[in-house]
Amino acid sequence: MAKHLIDPTDLSKEELEEILDLGQKIIDNREKYSEVCKGKKLATLFYEPSTRTRLSFTSAMMELGGNVLGFSDAKNSSVSKGETCADTTKVINCFADIIAMRHFEEGAAMVAAMNSKVPVINAGDGSHSHPTQTLTDLLTIKRELGRIDNITIGFCGDLKFGRTVHSLIKALSRYEGVKVVLIAPEQLRLPDYMKQEVCEMNGVPYVEVDSMEPVIGDLDVLYMTRVQKERFLDEDEYDRVKDFFILDASKLKNAKKDMCILHPLPRVNEISTDVDSDPRAAYFRQVENGKFVRMALISKLLEWSKDPTKDSQLVPEDAVRGKYVCRNKRCISNIETGVESIFRPALDKPGEMRCLYCESKPQTRENS
Repeated sequence: MAKHLIDPTDLSKEELEEILDLGQKIIDNREKYSEVCKGKKLATLFYEPSTRTRLSFTSAMMELGGNVLGFSDAKNSSVSKGETCADTTKVINCFADIIAMRHFEEGAAMVAAMNSKVPVINAGDGSHSHPTQTLTDLLTIKRELGRIDNITIGFCGDLKFGRTVHSLIKALSRYEGVKVVLIAPEQLRLPDYMKQEVCEMNGVPYVEVDSMEPVIGDLDVLYMTRVQKERFLDEDEYDRVKDFFILDASKLKNAKKDMCILHPLPRVNEISTDVDSDPRAAYFRQVENGKFVRMALISKLLEWSKDPTKDSQLVPEDAVRGKYVCRNKRCISNIETGVESIFRPALDKPGEMRCLYCESKPQTRENS
């Protein structure tokens, strides 16, 4: 076994703080950490396109003195011949000391971790989770504001399918005094299970609004995401709401002078270029922070891999195997052969179950 990062909650708050603190130490003295991973190899397995995340991991490992191998397109791997995620992982274990995987199938990183003796980092699995972006976001908030607790953060845009939003809300739920403002059209609001299982169960206050202007003055952080036209069945409805979710210089007039503007990038038109010169615009600084926090994460996971007490418990003891089918068609359990159905009890509703791979609800086999 090994210590993996599949979901932000895989790290205790203490482990999270260790990584963020190390990230800051690397920023302050990069030379000191330039050979931490000498002789180690990172495999970057990117089954879907990525610029920032893939290059960030590559740059991070190189700056630690390590080497990088892998692929940037599933067409360039044996998946094009039908190889499963599990088999690919077992093969890569023969070559690499740590794996960073991005995959279009939700739950793929979990399957990889189940079949890996070396640490696996989830670099994004479908619309499910993106924990290293979360680490990037947290380090950026800490550097910009000097704190992570006692903030009001607004999430704007696609909150239904945005994996970066889901991951960051989970992480922030562990901090004191965090308030969440959810700014989205009705079609793209945060899923109910996220509001119940993450916000309500952890005592995180939240409000839902359909325009940023009435609330922007309350925010310490504004986290922008793209409102995706393709998610709307009615194009007229998209045209009606789209301008409410575009940030331009005029909308910043009522914002706090020290508010921090974040975006996981790439952007399309949801942040106007006239915002880029505003000192509150932190999204390009956020990209660089991603490299430093991934340097810290790689270092820590390799360190923790020598400590058996740090091994990840991937399947909870009360999980149910083989009884249910996941209703999410993008879940790896519905796509790849040999992936066992595994469900865990839901935290928000007693008696309900959630897919271990993607957190969706089940359908019984009889009704599948």
